[in-house]
Amino acid sequence: MATDPLSVHVDLDGGRDYDILIGRGLVASAGPRIAALGARAAGIVTDTNVAPLYAEALRTSLEGAGLRAGIVTVPPGEASKSYGRFAEVCDGLLALKIERNDVVVALGGGVVGDLAGFAAASLRRGVRFVQVPTSLLAQVDSSVGGKTGINSPLGKNLIGAFHQPRLVLADTASLDTLSEREMRAGYAEVAKYGLIGDEAFFAWCEAHWQGIFSGGPERDEAVAACCRAKAGVVTRDEREDGERALLNLGHTFGHALERITGYDSARLVHGEGVAIGLALAFRFSARLGLCGGQDAGRVANHLALAGLPTRLQQVPGGAGDADSLLDAMAQDKKVRDGALTFILARGIGQSFIAPGIDRAAVKAFLDDELAAG
Repeated sequence: MATDPLSVHVDLDGGRDYDILIGRGLVASAGPRIAALGARAAGIVTDTNVAPLYAEALRTSLEGAGLRAGIVTVPPGEASKSYGRFAEVCDGLLALKIERNDVVVALGGGVVGDLAGFAAASLRRGVRFVQVPTSLLAQVDSSVGGKTGINSPLGKNLIGAFHQPRLVLADTASLDTLSEREMRAGYAEVAKYGLIGDEAFFAWCEAHWQGIFSGGPERDEAVAACCRAKAGVVTRDEREDGERALLNLGHTFGHALERITGYDSARLVHGEGVAIGLALAFRFSARLGLCGGQDAGRVANHLALAGLPTRLQQVPGGAGDADSLLDAMAQDKKVRDGALTFILARGIGQSFIAPGIDRAAVKAFLDDELAAG
């Protein structure tokens, strides 16, 4: 068994509460923990990058705990969050004879977690679900909170369901095999939590980000801190009726960039879009007089130091024009009655929901950002 993992509890009503375990070696020890949920069989959903690294170790652990286990694989990358791949995953799980009392296990990053979670929510009208995230982004953000879904040609994450996992096993040793690019991309979501509501955590990140990247004790501490922050928000606002929207800081811009680039991970991965979005959100806030320019500069400087992009000009192949970006934003999940809603900031750690932002003001800002050197 893994040695003394850190634990974060997500306290939801109706018997839907669950634990997030954080530590090294949790993939190899997953079997008894998942078997304790009462399932007889497990369908592992993973991608072709992660499968050679961890799928057999997970299946061996599950079978050693007495579960029948099978594997469904999809190609890596955002393009797998599609109608076609969703159908393939559902059919693959049905072929494994996964029943309602069994469990679907998502082994991979955010794409696999979103796709497998949506399949679990839909299969037989709801099958139990376990997240085993293997990317930093998934461990600190997408594996927690029950948001599942796929993309539409009209926008990101527009088809999905809320389906809470029964357990999250964040094996931080799996981050040792991440590419430097994916590690940086995940770090954007780590920094986001400090920018939303915890300036002290952002300052801690400024001091300790290299330890997170190198795999020191700071890595587990950062994952646990982010999970605690998200668990609190999810407990108070499970279905994003209010406060949970704050977790989308930087995402209105970032999701638009992902759509502009056609969800092509060779050009832009989610965390890179978020990093640019975080920098844009703070520069836009400064432009509106909500926060000081020094805050916007501090955010951009730290993200750049961690190797992340902060400007539209850094999107390979270009970020389009202001009108195309605005059209992409019009499909954002936070749009209400056709009006744009942004997460803006009065300072680091002081983010807030800003509904009804004037489209002309956004266009003028984007025009200037695109024209900047």
